[in-house]
Amino acid sequence: MSTLAGKHIVLGLSGGIAAYKAAELCRALVKAGVTVQVVMTQAAEQFITAVTMQALSGRSVYTSQWDPREANNMAHINLSREADAIVVAPASADFLSKLLHGGADELLSLMCLARPLDKVPLIVAPAMNREMWHNPATQRNVAQLKADGIHVLEVGQGDQACGENGDGRMLEAGEIMQDLEAFFADKSLAGKSVLVTAGPTYEAIDPVRGITNLSSGKMGFAIARAARMAGAVVTLVAGPVHLPTPRGVLRVDVLSAQQMLDAVQQHVGEADVFMATAAVADWRPANMADQKIKKDGSTQTPQLNFVENPDILLTVTQSPRAVSGELFCVGFAAESHDLLAHATSKRIRKGVPLLVGNIGPATFGQDDNTLLLVDESGARELPHGHKQALAEQLIADLAQRLQ
Repeated sequence: MSTLAGKHIVLGLSGGIAAYKAAELCRALVKAGVTVQVVMTQAAEQFITAVTMQALSGRSVYTSQWDPREANNMAHINLSREADAIVVAPASADFLSKLLHGGADELLSLMCLARPLDKVPLIVAPAMNREMWHNPATQRNVAQLKADGIHVLEVGQGDQACGENGDGRMLEAGEIMQDLEAFFADKSLAGKSVLVTAGPTYEAIDPVRGITNLSSGKMGFAIARAARMAGAVVTLVAGPVHLPTPRGVLRVDVLSAQQMLDAVQQHVGEADVFMATAAVADWRPANMADQKIKKDGSTQTPQLNFVENPDILLTVTQSPRAVSGELFCVGFAAESHDLLAHATSKRIRKGVPLLVGNIGPATFGQDDNTLLLVDESGARELPHGHKQALAEQLIADLAQRLQ
């Protein structure tokens, strides 16, 4: 269940071509269990209709402070008092300036000015041309809005409707959803630094072939996202996977087990928690061929000799910070059978306080999973569910252990 479920959000639209993204955002919010009240400026109506937003939100849209539906004619008071947050997306350069100076000449800005500051947070997603975004006036406005307690989201980068390319465009709906979920999440890991490994490794045989496994990286990426939502600074060392980087997470891409170890050793000194989620290859070819190994028409098959890869988790758990307890390590075990026995044995062998096990063939590439948490007291199962939900449960369990 999303951290947004049950929330009531006022979604404000100011004028800008990015208003089309607000339709997708509204739909995503409703799907996450949010009740959405849309408020549009007159300029926003030049880009998208109130009818569209009403159909997506399932509620009548407000466009004027003189709306006769409010018995006391105070929509700016009534709408703001009911909200868990006001989200303005898109927030144009003009609207940001209006917020800064306390402008209140239409319903949306009037409502933002009238909101209870200690109860209703204001979150804005800027959207404008790259030159407008970099203009010193806009940058001063954004800096002061942040100082005033308004949560200003980052801007995206890429092609713009004007034909130019750069930063200033509004974030995509999915990115804003991640930011909103993180905003409302319990910050149980605030002040902590978490290092996560995810995905498979790839051990080259020749320039076009290699040894890998079926790990998709989805569980590790979900854990990185959940840790970031909980307020941690997160670094994600990822094997070769095709997944988007979770919002606010530093990603380091690697291929082989040795590269993953090198990346882990580079970042683990700053970490409070190390979570070894990656499915690392135990062995690699002793020698990589310089050229593709070709069939020559004979029945003779090439012979591969293997050497053992470095044990990343064991290397970290034997470090002075881990031995002293300054670094909390979490191991993962993807097994094919006898999960409890293998996970228990691995936890002792690797010297970790917590070992998380699952049946690899049943979860590789899937969106759902079942986790078994094994520690010195025994084992506890996190029942079958979506990997993101399981990741959030695991992070909550981790936060309690760290306390």
